[in-house]
Formats: sequence, C-alpha cells, structure tokens
Amino acid sequence: MRSERDEQFHRFVVSRRSGLVRTATLLTAGDAHLAEDLVQSVLTKLYVAWPAFQRADNPDGYLRRVMVNALTDERRRWWRRREESMADVPDLPAAEPARDGETSEGLRAALKQLPPRMRAALVFRYFYDLDVADTADALGCSEGTVKSQTARALDRLRVVIGQNPSLAHR
Repeated sequence: MRSERDEQFHRFVVSRRSGLVRTATLLTAGDAHLAEDLVQSVLTKLYVAWPAFQRADNPDGYLRRVMVNALTDERRRWWRRREESMADVPDLPAAEPARDGETSEGLRAALKQLPPRMRAALVFRYFYDLDVADTADALGCSEGTVKSQTARALDRLRVVIGQNPSLAHR
C-alpha cells in the first residue's frame, strides 16, 4: 500500500518524466544514456526532498536547480572521466532525420563541444525561453554570469559550426 506522499510523487513522475528526459538530453548534448541516468538521479534527489519541493515557491525553478546540480555531480564522477566517447557506435541503425520540435544531430554535436554550464545556460535561455533571472536561479549564479556564459557559448558555437559547416545542416 502506497502512502499519500508516494502517490503524489508517482503522479508527478508520470506527468513530468518525458519533459525531464527531454531537458536532460539537451543538457547532455544528446547522450541518451547519460540523460536517463541524470533523470533517475534527479528523481531520487527529488523523492528524498519531496516535502521541500512541495513547499517551494517556484517548483519548476527548484526542479531545474536539482537537474543542474545532478549534472554537475554526474560530471565529477571518476568513472565518467575515464570513459572514452566514440564518434560512431557500430552495429546501430543510422539516425533518423530530426522531426519538427526535435534537436538536430548537428546541433547536438555542436552543443557537445561546450562545457556543461555553458550548455545549460543555452538550453534554459533558448530552448526553454527562460529569462536571465530564472536561468541564473537554475544555475545558481548571478544574472551577469548567465549573460557572459550565454555570450561565450554562442561565440563558441559559431566557431564550432564555422569550422565544420556540415554541423549546421545535419
């Protein structure tokens, strides 16, 4: 038999999980496995802090902050630093072209070139259209830092795409 808290959390997960996975996929530059790990970590942390989450004045801001903190924690794990990324995984079908509303492979590849906090600044500012204050809240930094991180990230994306114009069309 589930408690009322468990029922509330279950309803939350059912209603929000797909959006969390979408956000995590953007924050991890398209790494679906890391995105799933990130969402599980976020949900675990959220379950533990469920009463605080329910009392939060801005639950969406609280959730974004937990996600960024979990991403930062995940990047610090020693086994993540020892993994080697591969450009192409063998024996998998070719990726389908991006549908409307999905992130293109080229954009994911370009985002992958950014440090996680710069990537998070772009995701929250431009994919989710948050203002500077809400993005600063999610990242746990000042509004000036959001502005500078966003500007630097856009500059770096322009360089990456300029060096490899095919990224802009994938």
